Amino acid sequence: MKKIIFAALCLLLVGNTNAQNNTAPYYGFRIGLTAHPTFGTISAEEGNSRGMNLGFVYGLIGDFNFAAHYSFNTGITITTINGKSTEINAMPYHANSSGTVSVAYDLKYKMKYIEIPMMIKFKTSKMGELKWFGQVGLSNGFKIRARQDAEVLNRVLADDVNSGSWTRFYRAGLVIGGGGEFDLGGHTSLMAGISLNRGLTNITTSKNAVRNHFVSLNLGVFF
Repeated sequence: MKKIIFAALCLLLVGNTNAQNNTAPYYGFRIGLTAHPTFGTISAEEGNSRGMNLGFVYGLIGDFNFAAHYSFNTGITITTINGKSTEINAMPYHANSSGTVSVAYDLKYKMKYIEIPMMIKFKTSKMGELKWFGQVGLSNGFKIRARQDAEVLNRVLADDVNSGSWTRFYRAGLVIGGGGEFDLGGHTSLMAGISLNRGLTNITTSKNAVRNHFVSLNLGVFF
């Protein structure tokens, strides 16, 4: 995992160095920083979501600008996705119960990933110092931390336990979003927007699929 992070950082930094020699204002490669909140939910085949929970994203972002109005957007971030659900016969807790009656468990997932997105960004022409953009693509998450709380009938079964053994290493998500960039001069701009990251893969090892989704209030600065 450390090799993946190092390789991604080298790619972003080398691309940014080469872009400094490109005189066109929106061509070449731009690197930036981002830090913003997420609002996560859980979707379970055998259960229900219990509202949104706050998470956080921070890291590097980058745009490979291959045309006047199009970019390949990527980066490397630490992404926290928290969410609550009520699930029927949730494993591994139900494996320790007796009887065959279905049981509803209240769970809270606290997942942390290294994310490397792969997206296409569509941009308008500048309107004064502002331009608008939309983006769509795939997020790739690699689990670095998984914790969980669990209750049944108001009885605590787990309090911030390590759930790494029954949650999956890889998470894929479909990302759709948009926003605006405000030009501060030169290569520097402020970015703000909103996006939906809808989980595509089961985040648990259970046969009853569980997916996590989140809305991001995206904030960042490009250099």
